[in-house]
Amino acid sequence: MCLTYRLWGYCTFPKTILHRLYHVKLLRAQTIMKARLKGAQTGRNLLKKKADALSMRFRQILRKIIETKTLMGEVMREAAFSLAEAKFAAGDFSTTVIQNVNKAKVKVRAKKDNVAGVTLPVFELYQEGGDSYELTGLARGGEQLSRLKRNYAKAVELLVELASLQTSFVTLDQAIKITNRRVNAIEHVIIPRIERTLSYIITELDEREREEFYRLKKIQEKKKQMRERTEKEIAIRLAKLGPIAEPSNMLTEETDEDLLFE
Repeated sequence: MCLTYRLWGYCTFPKTILHRLYHVKLLRAQTIMKARLKGAQTGRNLLKKKADALSMRFRQILRKIIETKTLMGEVMREAAFSLAEAKFAAGDFSTTVIQNVNKAKVKVRAKKDNVAGVTLPVFELYQEGGDSYELTGLARGGEQLSRLKRNYAKAVELLVELASLQTSFVTLDQAIKITNRRVNAIEHVIIPRIERTLSYIITELDEREREEFYRLKKIQEKKKQMRERTEKEIAIRLAKLGPIAEPSNMLTEETDEDLLFE
């Protein structure tokens, strides 16, 4: 709607100009919607690749979790047996262990791993200081206590690794769900909406082209009718004037009669 129509109730622009402006707007909207459709398709493809990469890493972590849990059962069983052996060989050494505890020797630090834009926490086990229980069981049961420490150290290491895998598993599961939800939204909501808009714009442009073709055809018919009417009017006027004498040609030779010497 033009500005003059809003102000005074009628439009001062010719209809052809308004039609052309509307046609230009449709072409511009078509270009914009094509760019949006291309961007949506590119985003969908990238998100699908991201979901595939996350799913691949997810399956790898799941396989590692199963293997670690299987190994964890064996290690904990060996640790329990070694604890029973150490108690049988060295007696009750729990009081000695509790008295020597002042701060944690085994600690865990967290790192970050990036998989397709998703940050995964990775826990790493490390030990500070020396072994405070080197002399424990020196009198008896030293071998059993050493085996006990090795088995439980391995168990703690597997527990930390399992915690890292479980955390990455949960994080990847949430990321995959969000990515798949975005892919579905783009594929089933955004892209069809843009395609419907493009279809409407193309339909409008085709309708405008048909109207323009019809208008040009009518203009040609009007011009033809006006030309035929003009030719008829000229023929009628010429018929009313009668035959027109041909003008004399001064360049042709004419014989004049000699009047002086008769």
